[in-house]
Amino acid sequence: LTARTEENDRISGLEGGADDYVCKPFSTKELMLRVQSILRRRKTHADGTPGKLLEAGRILLDPVRHEVQLGGRPLNLTATEFKLLHFFMTHPERVHSRAQLLDQVWGDHVFVEERTVDVHIRRLRRALEPSGFDRFVQTVRGAGYRFSHKEAA
Repeated sequence: LTARTEENDRISGLEGGADDYVCKPFSTKELMLRVQSILRRRKTHADGTPGKLLEAGRILLDPVRHEVQLGGRPLNLTATEFKLLHFFMTHPERVHSRAQLLDQVWGDHVFVEERTVDVHIRRLRRALEPSGFDRFVQTVRGAGYRFSHKEAA
């Protein structure tokens, strides 16, 4: 919610990771509907609605059954590795800082060192390594991590 109404400001806000951008003056009814829409989308990702299998390359993640398969073979992940992979697969191609990953995967009321993310990224990569899918979890120097299953050109 902002008083900045220029197109460049809106673009910067959305590119910076905002889910929506509302300029003043605004309608309270419209704001409430936008918030409800975002919460509805977030719930869909978080609760693993049946039939909501996630696929990236030959990685298949079933949030309902809490299972991951690599090329048809089951992959055993810890709960944190699973949550991290799930978050990455529901937010592909976006760079996430360590702080953002801590908030989204561990929760915003957990006080853990940011370097903990690095440890779990390393463990997730190690689990994906035998299939070659560890390359999907990419380090973006000075910014954080990204999940990308697009082949490099």
